[in-house]
This record gives sequence, structure tokens and C-alpha cells, in this order.
Amino acid sequence: MNDAKKTARARNASLPHVSARCLCGAVELEVAVPVFWAWHDHSAATRRAHGAAYATYVGVWKSKFRVANGEANIARYEDKEAGRIRSFCKRCGTPLMYERAHSPKMINIPRALFQGRTGREPLYHIAIEELQEWTYLGESLGPLKGYPGVVWTRPKRKKKQLEIDGLPLA
Repeated sequence: MNDAKKTARARNASLPHVSARCLCGAVELEVAVPVFWAWHDHSAATRRAHGAAYATYVGVWKSKFRVANGEANIARYEDKEAGRIRSFCKRCGTPLMYERAHSPKMINIPRALFQGRTGREPLYHIAIEELQEWTYLGESLGPLKGYPGVVWTRPKRKKKQLEIDGLPLA
């Protein structure tokens, strides 16, 4: 190992770290914080990979990332045409990592896998033009009677139609 790599490893060891883990706990990842950036990905590929409207990722330099536990439990899916690799836990199926050929020194990890803070807020949106109409966008919610813990978007009330001499006003 050359001196530059040794210096980089020593510097990374002194940085604070935060752990991420899959649903079953078989795989644990560790990154130095703060991460480089965070964003919401609305693309169809991410929607399908996560089974969700979108996924929120944090991006970190590979030099500041390591698999802390369970490397043997990681499966990889490579989309050679798109130049992307997605990794999952073999036991529970949790999406773990997302790599892109055009940024080979960066690794992206779903934000939901971290319990602690990562040092970056997700301020960016990728593929916003693919935002689904059924995605929750912060509209007002109310409790659903008879179902504790469930909230819903109430339907909009119809405006009373004004009429003059029995004819509706537009």
C-alpha cells in the first residue's frame, strides 16, 4: 500500500462514522460522516428496485465506506446496458447499495438504512419528471375513524353551486 492510501485510511479512521443495516441485520455498512450528498430518486428503475414511489439515497466516496459485517450475504444485480449495479441482502432482500458506471468512486446507500444522522439533508431530486401522481405530497391528513394510527387525505368538499333562476353560474 502506498503512502497516500495509508494517509487516507488514517484520516478516514479519525472521522465519525455511522452504521446502516438491512432489515434482518445480516449486513451492516459503515460510512464516514458527513456523507457527500443526499437526494430523492424518482426514476422508474429505483421505484421498481425499492417497491416504493421513490427512494432517498446518500452518496459517499467509496474510500469512506466499508461493509462492516455480512459481506457474504450481499447479492449483486448488474444492469450492463444502463451501467448500474444494485446490491441486496441475500436473506431479506433489502436494497443496500447502488453504483453507477459514470461515478466509479461513489457508492449510494438508501437513507432509510441509517438510524443515525448522515450529515446531509436530501435537498435534490433525480428524475422528478417521473414523479407519480399517487405519491404523497404533504397534503393535509386526518385520523381515520375506527382505525387507530391510520390517517387519510379527506376528499375535497364540493363547492355549492350558485344558481340564478334555476340556472348554474359558472
